[in-house]
Amino acid sequence: MVKTSYLVGEQADMLHRGSDTAWLRAASRDFGGFVADRVGIRQRWGVPSELFWFTSGEYYLGSLVIRHRLTDDEGGGHIGYHVVYPWQRQGHATQMLRDALLKCSALGIERALLTIAPGNAASLTVVHRNGGVADGMNDEGELRFWIDTPSVS
Repeated sequence: MVKTSYLVGEQADMLHRGSDTAWLRAASRDFGGFVADRVGIRQRWGVPSELFWFTSGEYYLGSLVIRHRLTDDEGGGHIGYHVVYPWQRQGHATQMLRDALLKCSALGIERALLTIAPGNAASLTVVHRNGGVADGMNDEGELRFWIDTPSVS
């Protein structure tokens, strides 16, 4: 089980970014319930979405969200991902996005939209490595990128 690794990894990541870790208290008290609330297709941001955790053995590396369709404002795109601080800069995000593109293709999404903060050099590299094509900026000041998903046989 990755419970300890998840909690420690997310805490390290939140502290590294200077973000509030209070939400981890509830997760640590009832980890089973926390996980159950995130399994399967759920409505998030008003669209059907799935959450995936990436692990290596017992170690939690990060998470990935796939929106089955875009929100009305296309704000977050189809794919969101993050690698927790201890595991960054090791190629995990590139692989996570590659896997997400396969999942999007299986859902019938031919082109996936990603949005990235202009100062997020690591994510810009990940998107470029996966064939992202720039498409301006959204209303929230994030850069937009489209990536063709692979054909599913």
